[in-house]
Amino acid sequence: MYLDLCGQRVPFEALGSSSFTELLSSYAPQLLPGGSFRDFPVPSGAAATLPHATTIVAAACDAGVVLASDRRATAGNMISKRDVDKVFRCDEFSAMGIAGVLALAVEFAKIFQIETEHYEKIEGQSLSLEGKAHRLAAMIRGNLGLAMQGLVFVPLFAGYDADSGAGRIFSYDPAGGPSEEHRFYSIGSGSVFAQGSLKKLYTENMPTSEAVLCCLQALYDAADDDSATGGPDMPRRIFPVVTTITADGFRRLPEAEVAEAAQGVMAERMSSPDGPFASLHA
Repeated sequence: MYLDLCGQRVPFEALGSSSFTELLSSYAPQLLPGGSFRDFPVPSGAAATLPHATTIVAAACDAGVVLASDRRATAGNMISKRDVDKVFRCDEFSAMGIAGVLALAVEFAKIFQIETEHYEKIEGQSLSLEGKAHRLAAMIRGNLGLAMQGLVFVPLFAGYDADSGAGRIFSYDPAGGPSEEHRFYSIGSGSVFAQGSLKKLYTENMPTSEAVLCCLQALYDAADDDSATGGPDMPRRIFPVVTTITADGFRRLPEAEVAEAAQGVMAERMSSPDGPFASLHA
């Protein structure tokens, strides 16, 4: 039995490894994210002209975790795309949001989707959430050479952990170092403003619906102060991507549902441009 991989007939015995990226590295390295660039140096400053994706936010809630993003991609000081999808389902109980060089990040997210499916088929069981987080770290580390040349992308990984019955969030540096974040986190150029908003609005074990609103408020605040982050685009009907991951699995909120929530946020901002105020407790 053989697998046809980019024109090569790979014997199934070679699939003993549960890592799909290891398989690609051995038989078709050019199919890995950025594989076609690895033998060529990236000209200085070239990476800055490529479309980049920002901003991603995540917040744990009583039923799991919410992962959301704006839709804008920028190339330097120009808007290159207004309707980018930056949140990807990894499997039934995990997802990632991507920031950085858009083309590589999207390719990377799709490869990781296959990575989780490949592991399940070879091993006959799913990876634990922590196992997925560490496997993702190894894949990011494989891009270190390109990251040192400016072709940087990093994900924000989140999922529902069946063992603990809770949502968990993992962030990464460009070298693949994983860090578990608690309660909430944000990446991308607007993350500093989104983090400030999340600090103000987040409460422990908040209901999923409130966590969704919390993330939308954080994205609005990021867009208010960061030109690379896009706010709700009413004329074009472009709204953030919002997903939830709970014991029931991954769910991307319908556009109509997100639009209604985003319009509510914008209506509130008409009378309170700086957003809702957090309660002060003695």
